[in-house]
Amino acid sequence: MTKLFEPLTIRTKTSRNRIWIAPMCQYSCENQDGMPSNWHVVHLGSRAVGGAGLVMCEATAVHPDGRISPWDTGIWNDDQGKAWKEVTDFIREHGALSAIQLAHAGRKASNYRSWSGQGAISVENGGWVPVSSTSEAFPEYNTPHELTTQEVYSSIQDWVDAAKRSIDAGFDVLEIHAAHGYLVHQFLSPITNQRTDEFGGSLEKRAKYLLDIISGIRASVGEDVPIIVRFSATDYREDGFTVEQCAEVAKLCEAVGADVFDISSGGLVLGVKIPFGPGYQVPMANDVAEEVESPVAAVGLITDSKQAEEILQTTDVEIIMIGRLSLRDPYWPLRAAHELGVEVDYWPNQYSRGTYPA
Repeated sequence: MTKLFEPLTIRTKTSRNRIWIAPMCQYSCENQDGMPSNWHVVHLGSRAVGGAGLVMCEATAVHPDGRISPWDTGIWNDDQGKAWKEVTDFIREHGALSAIQLAHAGRKASNYRSWSGQGAISVENGGWVPVSSTSEAFPEYNTPHELTTQEVYSSIQDWVDAAKRSIDAGFDVLEIHAAHGYLVHQFLSPITNQRTDEFGGSLEKRAKYLLDIISGIRASVGEDVPIIVRFSATDYREDGFTVEQCAEVAKLCEAVGADVFDISSGGLVLGVKIPFGPGYQVPMANDVAEEVESPVAAVGLITDSKQAEEILQTTDVEIIMIGRLSLRDPYWPLRAAHELGVEVDYWPNQYSRGTYPA
């Protein structure tokens, strides 16, 4: 039995297969207003047409100061939520679940997209002062404002409000971005969290920001909506966040309403050695999967259908997320079905053998 194409049900939502499209920033809000555009409809919609089980939208800011760049998408106001509806409608029409990655860049905010400039955007040039768990800047980025305790609680509400707008916009699934050195990760890691209030200190206290976000979202959106958490399972430093700590936090997240864990790594600090290679993050995903009851997704240099199937067959991982591979081939899930000899009923009629050029 080919596991890659088995359906997977989480709460009330069923994915038609185990191939999920990872969130990939597009930096394409040309008016710098956080509004998704035709680019997002076509980019994300094509991956639904291509046979994915779930299509996840890019890191979408829950607050204006949480954008990585001024060209990021947002969902901090109702107009943005309404604009996402065209995207979710198209994805659903073509058989995939729609997901949104809710995000806040923290101290890694206010930067140029690669084709518009280099490095941080100063306040004088239209950027902004980032916020963080710490007042220590990411190298060569703007110096952040360390959030006060009251500001942390206010930030939690931003996530909850954004989640509610996301459901109103038609998204089936929510992901909380707690990876890659962004704000939630900044709270989780002892490298960037030296706080002495209730959001700093022990692992449980460093996890409080994330746990309060999950609890608030679950209370707001109800019991039907799956909640995913994306972690960086390691900072690749002995004094940082570790795979073992990640598994402990994942269990705490399960207890307050999280359903799936999406395991990535790194992004918090520079100067570390990351062992890039095919499937290099799979062992970390498996380590977490062995400790939790919820499904775990693996991501990172998974490029071959046989490789993806082998991961599902030989580990406790239950979902394969593809990112850069999907940029190269939006129809990779359909290609994988052909390569693995699986018959699926969601080949687009327009691409069937009976269709001929005019």
